[in-house]
Amino acid sequence: MDIATCLTLIDLLCAREFPSAHGRTEHGESGPGYHIAALRTSEEFWEGDGSARQETEAQYEADRDGLAERLGERWGRPQRFSLYSVLERTLAGEDVAEPWAGLSGHVPDVHLWRAPETGRWIALGVSQWDKELPFQLLGIVTETDPP
Repeated sequence: MDIATCLTLIDLLCAREFPSAHGRTEHGESGPGYHIAALRTSEEFWEGDGSARQETEAQYEADRDGLAERLGERWGRPQRFSLYSVLERTLAGEDVAEPWAGLSGHVPDVHLWRAPETGRWIALGVSQWDKELPFQLLGIVTETDPP
């Protein structure tokens, strides 16, 4: 993982205006009040004994933690925010704002900062939709407070 490239992309998302409608971007997706970028994506796991999946998960968590250290130099120690209760609330039919509702279905928790200069929230999370699908290291920038 190229940390400098990831930091540059996060800076770009922090400076970019939010769109008025949901849509795909060159880095992921954006919508009213948020940007989500795939900073890194693994291979899929359709074959094998599961060991490659476990190794990849550990590597992606280590990459997230390494990037969090660098962002911590800017904004201090991150909050660790679980999205489990957000998932439970969305499954129960509660209307939870994006990007939190969508993220809760595939990202168990995020490292979270609030940038004092913009008031925007910056989060890092490791995503995996299902055990055969790739891992992604996600960078999230939003003006929506965590639920």
